[in-house]
Amino acid sequence: MSRQMVRPGGRSARVQASVHAAVHELASEVGRAALTVPLVAQRAGVTPSTIYRRWGDLQELLSDVAVMRLRPDTAPGDHGSLASDLTAWAEQFLDEMAHPAGRAYIRDALLGDPDGSNAGQCSAYAADQITFILTRAAERGERTPDVETVVDRVVAPMMYRILFRPDGLDAAYARRLVAEVLDPSDPNGQNGPRDPSGPTGP
Repeated sequence: MSRQMVRPGGRSARVQASVHAAVHELASEVGRAALTVPLVAQRAGVTPSTIYRRWGDLQELLSDVAVMRLRPDTAPGDHGSLASDLTAWAEQFLDEMAHPAGRAYIRDALLGDPDGSNAGQCSAYAADQITFILTRAAERGERTPDVETVVDRVVAPMMYRILFRPDGLDAAYARRLVAEVLDPSDPNGQNGPRDPSGPTGP
């Protein structure tokens, strides 16, 4: 685990909170490009060496801040069916991540992530939300795909488009991905979820 992912309590947690708050405030006031470790340390009321010891450098600090900002605040909403729940979640995910602020957080999370742990944490956030949706659907008696299938066929293409081909992304794209993963033979989502143990199409 990289040093920036450690989240102990007590003084360390207070330091993290004050430093994160300083990053947010200064980024709004002077712009992200003007941030420096001494500037953040002064605003947070800590020494620069405290930041260097804990995060290594400014990029790793920004990566840690980004990972925390990308963490979902609430559980996925209950809209009564798997198709409705997953569609609403995918639309919100796309809207938040495709927004300029969301894209900036994604870039920061990845740039300051030498061992891949932050990317893994961001992936786990999405997987946990999808697991919640699928578990709730299964408890209703609905047939569900597995988590990795949804990650591969809904989250992964959205993330690729967000990072490399963001033009033209809209809610219809998210809806189409969900419809295809729930029933590949019915991309418009007219027939509802299909049994994932059955054929998966070409």
